[in-house]
Amino acid sequence: MSKPRYRIDVVVQARYVAEQSRPEDRHFVFAYTVNLRNSGAIAVRLMSRHWRIVDAEGKVREVRGEGVVGEQPHLDPGQGFEYTSGAVLETSVGSMQGSYRMLADDGTSFEAPIAAFSLSIPRTLH
Repeated sequence: MSKPRYRIDVVVQARYVAEQSRPEDRHFVFAYTVNLRNSGAIAVRLMSRHWRIVDAEGKVREVRGEGVVGEQPHLDPGQGFEYTSGAVLETSVGSMQGSYRMLADDGTSFEAPIAAFSLSIPRTLH
């Protein structure tokens, strides 16, 4: 079976940042580390990101921007890229999901989905 032309694997790990949070002010800080891997057959560049952040009260915030952490990484087949960023919520629990817009070296643009993941302070979710 041949390798797909375009495939980006995305794994995210999130953690609560207690030292930057102020629960009494409804200020909950979370860090998340994203590991991207080009599992396709063609080199690609990450052009932009789109995040949908939802808190426990159903408040939705959409975030769009060029690249990630100031970069537009170029990934050859098999190559990975990891970065850490953050999000601030007004509740102790929430979730994020989104996508990256990728541009393959052959000129094809495609979306790489980012599955939903939880943001929660420890011992909040079971």
